[in-house]
Amino acid sequence: MSINVSNVTKMYGQQTALSSVSFTIPTGQVVGLLGPNGAGKSTLMKIITGYIKQSSGLVEVNGNNTQSTDYDFRREIGYLPENNPLYVDMYIKEYLLWVAGIYRLGSKAQSRVKELIDLTGIGHEQNKRIGSLSKGYRQRVGLAQALIHNPSVLILDEPTSGLDPNQIIEIRNLISSIGQDKTVILSTHIMQEVEAICKRIIIINRGKLVADGSTVEVKAMSSALGKQVMVEFLEDVPIALIQGVEGVASVTKLDGCGWMLSSSGMVDVRPNVFNFAKQNGYTLLTLSEQNLQLEEVFQNLTMVNS
Repeated sequence: MSINVSNVTKMYGQQTALSSVSFTIPTGQVVGLLGPNGAGKSTLMKIITGYIKQSSGLVEVNGNNTQSTDYDFRREIGYLPENNPLYVDMYIKEYLLWVAGIYRLGSKAQSRVKELIDLTGIGHEQNKRIGSLSKGYRQRVGLAQALIHNPSVLILDEPTSGLDPNQIIEIRNLISSIGQDKTVILSTHIMQEVEAICKRIIIINRGKLVADGSTVEVKAMSSALGKQVMVEFLEDVPIALIQGVEGVASVTKLDGCGWMLSSSGMVDVRPNVFNFAKQNGYTLLTLSEQNLQLEEVFQNLTMVNS
């Protein structure tokens, strides 16, 4: 496995930031790491990168224990933190050559920097000072420095935060390309980004892992909390009657004569709604089960585990 996290706990005094978090990520998988603000995502990424140490538990990167002093596992990791710290007075190419020197690339530095400039699409900006760049291009420079030593693991903390829609798409495409042969952990609040890029989703809430699986699998976990059905009548039906349909846990009024019904657990309330309409002389125009959006899944899983 490329990354192995086993029963990792992190304490700050009496406060628990992470509680017995465990998962493994194989080589070549792009994983979305989700969670509300303060859930422990950044703490977890900092532990994996070696920036801070866990209080207990095991973290391995490519089979190497991150607590061991026998091997510097950080050479296997590229890290782009949320604030993307760059030396704004340096020129792009100058900065990347300097980073290459830190990683002791030696004679390979020039060719590697050229390769990364081409990969990240900053060629026509390479002779500019970093401080004069837009945020989108600064993110590209941050990605280039994270990749300069050709790590097998890439950890990105909110890489598209603050970017405009076009910049988001550009960075998203770049990450997808990079993720074809690297293990990538991507932390983001943009759910469309997760669905577009990630093969797997890990959700953390209050320091605990509450979901781990593909988008389909995670949605199935949330669906177990209750199904949603949209129903529209020709007539205006009193809310008290809708609430009285067997299996309906809650109702939300929609436009016109429409309702969104939430069921109790895995109950499919559509037969009950159909029978209700038939018995009471109401005309059904729409009766359909609604697929949860990832935003709703995220909300369900983090609220129910709060």
